[in-house]
Amino acid sequence: MISTIETLSEVFEPKLLEEIEEKARFISAPEGTTILDIGQSIKSMPIILSGTVKISRNDEDGRELLLYYVNPLESCALTFTCCMQHQTSEIKAVAEAPVEMLAIPITTMDEWMVKYPTWKSFVMRTIRTRFNELLNTIDQIAFQKLDERLGRYLREKSKATGTTLVNLSHEQIANDLATSREVISRLLKKLENDGKLLLYRGQIKLLSKL
Repeated sequence: MISTIETLSEVFEPKLLEEIEEKARFISAPEGTTILDIGQSIKSMPIILSGTVKISRNDEDGRELLLYYVNPLESCALTFTCCMQHQTSEIKAVAEAPVEMLAIPITTMDEWMVKYPTWKSFVMRTIRTRFNELLNTIDQIAFQKLDERLGRYLREKSKATGTTLVNLSHEQIANDLATSREVISRLLKKLENDGKLLLYRGQIKLLSKL
C-alpha cells in the first residue's frame, strides 16, 4: 500500500492519505471483469490506480451505449452521485485492461467532503470532467455522423489503452456506439480503403491519418 499512497500524494493531502491507507481496500481485476453492473448495490467508490475502466449504460432496447472511460487517478462521477444518494448503480463498469484500484467506503464520503479540501476538489473535478464528457457524447449522437463518431471512438480507445493496435471486434464497437455490426463493418472498411487504419481479425491498427 505504500507505493499506492505515494501515487496519490500528488492528489491528496497527507492526513487524507493516512485515512485512505487505513480504510481503503486494494482491488485488482483482470481484463473483461465487470466491476459494477446496473442495479447493483454500491458499497464503495473506486479510485483507479492503473488500467482503464469502460463506463456504459443500456438504452430502452437493451443496447449498450459507451459513456466514457475512467483512467488512472480518476473515478466515476455517476458512482459518486449514487453513493451520496444511496441508490443502486445506473451504469456498468468493465475493466478494459487489467485494473488496480482502491475501494473507498461510502460511509466516508460526506465526512471527507467537509474534512479534506483535496477530497472535495477531487470529487468536484471528477463530476465536472465527466459531465463535460457526457455532453460530448450527447453532441456526438445528436450532431455528428456515425463515421465521425467512429473515428473519435477509435482515437479515444487508443488513448485509453496507450496503443494504436486496439483489440476490438466489430460487434463490440457496434454495441458501444448503439448501432449494427453491419454498419460498423462497412464504415471500417471504408476507413481502411482511405488509408486511415488496418483491419485484422479482432484487431484494428490505427494509422496517423485517422
